[in-house]
Amino acid sequence: MLLLEALYDGPEAASERLELDFSYRTKSRLRAKLASGEEVGLFLPRGTILRGGQKLAGRDGRIVEVVAAPEDLLEARCANPLALARAAYHLGNRHVAVEVGADAAGSWLRIQADHVLEGMLVGLGATVTALRAPFEPEAGAYAHGHQHPGDGSGARIHMMGGR
Repeated sequence: MLLLEALYDGPEAASERLELDFSYRTKSRLRAKLASGEEVGLFLPRGTILRGGQKLAGRDGRIVEVVAAPEDLLEARCANPLALARAAYHLGNRHVAVEVGADAAGSWLRIQADHVLEGMLVGLGATVTALRAPFEPEAGAYAHGHQHPGDGSGARIHMMGGR
């Protein structure tokens, strides 16, 4: 079994591909299979979130490219920026992973498929479409997991000076 224990940011091209959906790309300990069918063990620092296109270094020197697998998603579009911001707020308030993007038709929010959240978005006036695509949500304010000020993490984004 190939062991993958470190991210690789060097110039060497990947010789293998590891396709994972977002829920698996958030795990630091994982057993999976490369596109070639070879079994791998993933052992990364806790809190690592893999992104499509990143590379991993195998213990044997091979370089493996991470591929964001297509998954069932919901895409929400709104009539105006205020409505889209409101939808994003309500998703964030529920700690939902959200991908934010835009195309020629306008701005959108994408989330993993969930009928309850779909109903909430429709109730907020969004047009919601089901699709299958790779999911690359925002990393969040802290990038290495959800933290709150004062928890010893060093995260201070919500704290105001002098308080």
